[in-house]
Amino acid sequence: MEQPIVNAQKAVERPQLSFWQIFNMSFGFLGIQFGFALQNGNASRILQSFGANVEHLSLFWLAAPVTGMIVQPIIGHYSDRTWNRLGRRKPYFLTGGILSALALLFMPNAALLMFLPPVMVGAGILMIMDASFNVAMEPFRALIGDNLPDNQRSLGFSIQTFLIGLGAVTGSVLPWAISHFMGTQTAAAGHVQPNVIYSFYVGAVVMIVCLLWTVLRTKEYSPAEYAKFHPEGTEVEQKQGLGEIVKDFKNMPVAMRQLGLVQFFSWFALFSMWVFASPAIASHVFHVDLKDTTSVNAAKAGDWVTLMFGVYNGVSALYALCLPAIARATSRKLAHSLSLTAGGLGLISIFFVQNQYMLIISMVGIGLAWASILAMPYAILSGSIPAKKMGVYMGIFNFFITFPQIINGFFGGWIVKNLFGGQSIYALVLAGIIMLCAAISVIYVQDGKDIKYAKK
Repeated sequence: MEQPIVNAQKAVERPQLSFWQIFNMSFGFLGIQFGFALQNGNASRILQSFGANVEHLSLFWLAAPVTGMIVQPIIGHYSDRTWNRLGRRKPYFLTGGILSALALLFMPNAALLMFLPPVMVGAGILMIMDASFNVAMEPFRALIGDNLPDNQRSLGFSIQTFLIGLGAVTGSVLPWAISHFMGTQTAAAGHVQPNVIYSFYVGAVVMIVCLLWTVLRTKEYSPAEYAKFHPEGTEVEQKQGLGEIVKDFKNMPVAMRQLGLVQFFSWFALFSMWVFASPAIASHVFHVDLKDTTSVNAAKAGDWVTLMFGVYNGVSALYALCLPAIARATSRKLAHSLSLTAGGLGLISIFFVQNQYMLIISMVGIGLAWASILAMPYAILSGSIPAKKMGVYMGIFNFFITFPQIINGFFGGWIVKNLFGGQSIYALVLAGIIMLCAAISVIYVQDGKDIKYAKK
């Protein structure tokens, strides 16, 4: 329900929050990322089980960023204008989490709908799942901007990134762990391996539990309290509609535009990794015929990919705790650039790997980049956008995440088929080169405040 905010005469600094208050505020993101990791590590594998060809995978994944581009600015716009008994951001990430959990339950069971092609059902559920993740994610990022003073935001985003990494590790490793303890899981043609199905069920439960933890243990500021922190122009105009998003897009800060190029390179590379890592590693490292989806070796390759995704997310979780110190010692831009360089080299190095255990080294570099991608751009951005527009600008910023994925979705599969001769390993090499471009471009971003993250 929209309410006008009463102006205050003098701005009041938001109080410093304790570590555990920030932890509770971001704990729900652990559940979201648990489910997101299951999607990233297994969606291509599931769609291949349903009959999708490698060169078509990026097209099936295309639905995800398209829905994100539409959903996130709208959710951000309305979450800026929502205050009800549940809160300001809570209604959105709780709704998104519930819908995501339902999608996790249905996606691996798409083959049960005998009257529809499973691959199309699976792709449709993937679209719904990613749209739901998008509903939940950006309100969480805006919550950090709402509740924390500026000098705690890098800490807030780093704790959030740590929890994202922790959720992603457990979500990524779970299919491998179930297979490890139950024996390698295979399935009949056209069906998904049982360990993957069980993992998606667990992911749905974990997501709901984590979100409820944040909803029940985190306080959002009321309109009157919020006005004390932002007395200048904090009124919510009742007649503003979705057209305001276009106006906000045109008036985005300079730093946000510059970060857009960095994000374009970063997320183009990440999309290639998520889409093509499974077939690339299966064929290049495990020497699996990609048309064979029912053999034990194919199942082992798929499980190992999910375990490697767990490795890079584990590195990300630990490195996220180090990022504030690295940024203090250097700068936010340099910390991000060095991290992206490590990620680019990690992606390129997969081409030279023949032993599956050597992939761990590649994943360390990718993990460093992933941690920084989830924290540093938002820490830079949150200090350069108007407080009353935190949600909508976080949503608009998502354009620079979804647009490169859409471009990749249209052309990634074509490039693999026609330029790389169907060898998806070269898509990972290209991704590494593009991530190195991101490392260079971030040096030129104007980080106006360039806060040195003064200790509490």
